[in-house]
Amino acid sequence: MMDLPLVQWQEHVAQRWSGLDPELKEKFTSLHEVDDVFKCSLTLTTQDDVDFLQSISAGHSVQKDAEQAAKCRERGNCSFKSRDYTAAALHYSQGLCLSPLSSKQLSLCYANRSAALCHLQLYQDSLDDIDRALKNNYPSHLSHKLEDRRTQCLKHLSEGQRSREDHHSPATKNQSHPHGIKRASAGPLTFGICPEAAVCFSAEKGRHLVAAERIAAGEVILHDRPYSCVLIPGMEEVEGRRGRQEAERGMEHRRCHRCLTETLHPVPCDGCSYSRYCSNSCQRDAWEEHHRWECPLGAELIVTGVMSQLALRVTLKAGLKKVQMAREPIQEEHGDSCPCHLHYGDSYLSVFHLQHHLSHHSPGVRFLCALTVAALYLKLSRAGPPSSWELSRTSETDSQSQDQEGGTAEWCSELWLLGSAVLRHMLQLRCNAQAFVTLQHTGAANSLVQSSREIRIATAIFPTLSLLNHSCCPNTSLVFSTGTSEAADCSDTVAESSSTDRGVTVTVRAAKAISPGQEILHCYGPHSSRMATQERQRLLQEQYYFLCQCEACTLQQQQEEEGSEAGGSKQSGLLCGKCKGSLKASCGHRLSSFEVSRQLQEIRVDLEKAVDLMERERPDEVLRLLRRTQSPSGLILAETHPVQGELEDATARAYATMGDWKNAASHLERSAAAVGSQYGEDSIELGRQLFKLAQLHFNGGARGSALSVIPKVRRLLCLHSGPLCHELQELQAMEDCLRGYSRV
Repeated sequence: MMDLPLVQWQEHVAQRWSGLDPELKEKFTSLHEVDDVFKCSLTLTTQDDVDFLQSISAGHSVQKDAEQAAKCRERGNCSFKSRDYTAAALHYSQGLCLSPLSSKQLSLCYANRSAALCHLQLYQDSLDDIDRALKNNYPSHLSHKLEDRRTQCLKHLSEGQRSREDHHSPATKNQSHPHGIKRASAGPLTFGICPEAAVCFSAEKGRHLVAAERIAAGEVILHDRPYSCVLIPGMEEVEGRRGRQEAERGMEHRRCHRCLTETLHPVPCDGCSYSRYCSNSCQRDAWEEHHRWECPLGAELIVTGVMSQLALRVTLKAGLKKVQMAREPIQEEHGDSCPCHLHYGDSYLSVFHLQHHLSHHSPGVRFLCALTVAALYLKLSRAGPPSSWELSRTSETDSQSQDQEGGTAEWCSELWLLGSAVLRHMLQLRCNAQAFVTLQHTGAANSLVQSSREIRIATAIFPTLSLLNHSCCPNTSLVFSTGTSEAADCSDTVAESSSTDRGVTVTVRAAKAISPGQEILHCYGPHSSRMATQERQRLLQEQYYFLCQCEACTLQQQQEEEGSEAGGSKQSGLLCGKCKGSLKASCGHRLSSFEVSRQLQEIRVDLEKAVDLMERERPDEVLRLLRRTQSPSGLILAETHPVQGELEDATARAYATMGDWKNAASHLERSAAAVGSQYGEDSIELGRQLFKLAQLHFNGGARGSALSVIPKVRRLLCLHSGPLCHELQELQAMEDCLRGYSRV
């Protein structure tokens, strides 16, 4: 998991802890203030620790490298020749990030990427790259190629503009939909909590959100922006139906390191080969806010993990004055003031006052965080203060000593505030960090039916979202968005928000009606539909330091106890291979829990093979494999068993790949029944499955079937994702086509 430091650093710190003098261990463990823990860690951190960090960072260099840039360009050329222009653009982009400033490779990569973008019909982006190539001394004897491409791009752009003008001519502009349906208008987003909800406080729950009035299902409860976020190297699949997590490289190459927008033509950082951005404005804003300090530390930040980088980024963004202001209430909060008043919207104060749970972290975790921050502190102390860290003493007395030596001394005397704040945030993030999740399409890009999965692309700290407590069966749905388009419409309600990550937002909606006085809850990860109660409670206790006793845990615990008396809950949804009844049937045929688990594991292995065969476009072999898989000896999966749902889904994908829409739809209907049984009839999981079913019916020309399922899909997508999600637009286009309407 990239959130934590790399294993080599974790092992080094663990050895340091085990070898520490018992008295020092006792002293460190007895400290209850973050300031004291940080100051103590500084005395325990040695030059050997800093040197070791630097040695393992050498294997993760982020330096520019012309030789590696040339290799990336050659890989791009190979992809270009095979007409895989997307892969070519990504290779050229990596070459750009590796190319030193004003190098030959820089101009060549820009020129080659402009060709790939032109083939992808991204004409304006191609023009931008042409300008950059020429600006960076592209060989004059080849410049005619770029000028020819420029002419071609301008011609396409001109034709596209004329086409749009014709499409929106006055004769057609005012025509309405036959049903009088209006397209939803985006409008400006208002950040914060809706009037129907209120922030409350109790000693047991801390700050939390409660419905002050009835909140209808689908209603927006809050919009929030992260105070800061960090892109995760590679990508992680969210733990899903198969309970697996897999990492794939590439997210750091495909997304803006500031606003997380997916892009084929990033703007590289001038100083390192790692960071890249969707635009010059994102590059400039990131540099001013944090990257000017992170840039020379790129390799060390990769080694120390996403949590430490996010903690540092939050502190750098806040600046010295905000850190000092946030510290002041700490001496006063033991008075009569109500802790619930310490929520200040999306400002730094809200982040600073999140619980750090210092006393709950094990001594080993505390030492890992403290030594990591201390080692970074010692590296940072050799640089001057960042621009956001204006020195606190600005009185007339101070103005008499503004020379460089005096400024350096002043900086060193206050540097520990940075270290202490970073440590505070790193401890907070263990319980308050939010995985930023988005949908990733799977399968071929030109497939008529798109499957998708959730992937985790970033870790963020959301000041308002952090108010929500956990439930294993929550009454809310979360939708994350990236990019710059939303930010342009947002009115900044807080002065500080102008520098927040533009376009990166989370929207929380009520997944069901919430009554007045009822707490508003969301799931921290372990969900009742995906994981057994004991496993969920164990994970929540380990990471969040509480024993979950939510409604789902209480109910399922009772059911599991009753099930264990009657043969075990692991066998629910399984049928006897002899009599087709329950495994507890009176026919006498019994399977042990071990045998059940073994057979289920064999089925899951076959499912993995089927997915691999699908990716290699061998649907015939997939169908043969799945037919064998669905007939294990002595065991039959009930129609509503989750694994049976996956088998039906895989079978539907194979038939769809072959263009057999009728059979594909038949199997997907069975899969949808299993998904509905597992996740609920009002779940987003069922909505996504039914969306695929609508696509299959549409592609197969089954007009009646498609029109019958579309309203169900629309209801579920609106409930969880809102009226502006792109799936609803595609759904509307399908319905218009089926009903014979033409959109103009």
